[in-house]
Amino acid sequence: MAAEPTPDVTAESITIEPMRLRDLDQVLRIERLSFSSPWSRAAFLSELLENDRARYIVARIGDQVVGYTGMWIVIDEGHITNVAVHPHWRNRGIATQLLGALEEIARANGVRRMTLEVRKSNVVAHTLYEKLGFRDAGIRRAYYRDNNEDAIIMWKEL
Repeated sequence: MAAEPTPDVTAESITIEPMRLRDLDQVLRIERLSFSSPWSRAAFLSELLENDRARYIVARIGDQVVGYTGMWIVIDEGHITNVAVHPHWRNRGIATQLLGALEEIARANGVRRMTLEVRKSNVVAHTLYEKLGFRDAGIRRAYYRDNNEDAIIMWKEL
């Protein structure tokens, strides 16, 4: 069960580290709370254990995972697969910290550009990505299978 956030959460109280198997229960809880078509445990296991292109990190406050993100590194591009923060911990800069850490990992691995897709209706996420330097580059029509919603394709040059 997630603890209620405290007003004194600061950037210093958040630890960013690689996602581990022991984090999966908490990650899956955030996934289910965040997405209408959440990834399965098997999908995350495959990413962590079988995909050598995958890099996943979590944001932790104490022992609690409060957010996570991941990407695939393909040659010199970083394809962000997901970004989620537990609803109790949103609007505290955690996604910004996660994406900043992911960018550092990307740069350390020779990535020159990063990309992601975001639901057309997800104005909050789209605005965050724009603040972080991502720019609209196109539309994937009916990308999301749960409701056939379009995705905005965004890119960032590093």
